[in-house]
Amino acid sequence: MSTIIGEKLKSLREEKQITQRQLASVLEIDTATYCKIEKGDRRARREQIMVLAETLQIDSKELLRLWSADKVYDLIVDEDEATKILDVVAESIVNYKRKKAKQ
Repeated sequence: MSTIIGEKLKSLREEKQITQRQLASVLEIDTATYCKIEKGDRRARREQIMVLAETLQIDSKELLRLWSADKVYDLIVDEDEATKILDVVAESIVNYKRKKAKQ
């Protein structure tokens, strides 16, 4: 089961010619655990995403977006109206930000 962020991490790692073992070492986890993150069998923690962004020289906001997208995906992927749910959420976020900006 691949994930949005797992695919991106693998792509970046291969592009930079970094081994899974090297990234695991930076994260202070074992290689098998890092491999599970890339495969989508385990979710990285937010702090780990920040370390990976720095190590892989990518904007941390981009990786955090993908990390968050995976979490949302997991919640609604099996819902019949997943795209409509996302539309409702997007509209709610826009309204929330408008209200907050007026405060």
